[in-house]
Amino acid sequence: MPTVLRIGAFRFYFYSHEPNEPPHVHVDRGEATIKIWLEPIEVARSRGLRAHEIGGIVLLVTEHRALLLEAWHEHFG
Repeated sequence: MPTVLRIGAFRFYFYSHEPNEPPHVHVDRGEATIKIWLEPIEVARSRGLRAHEIGGIVLLVTEHRALLLEAWHEHFG
């Protein structure tokens, strides 16, 4: 599970066993988690986050999308 980015309490990472899925990122804060597709940016699923937190995470993913996509393609080839 390579960690790509940390912002505050959030950790942005990939699972290495998901190369056949479209580009996406997982974001955790404690027990709360969310999976976000990167093309287009869309929430796949979330658990333990409030709506305003989800919106904030989507904004962070949008702001760092280029970095996240680059890391995805470097990791999965």
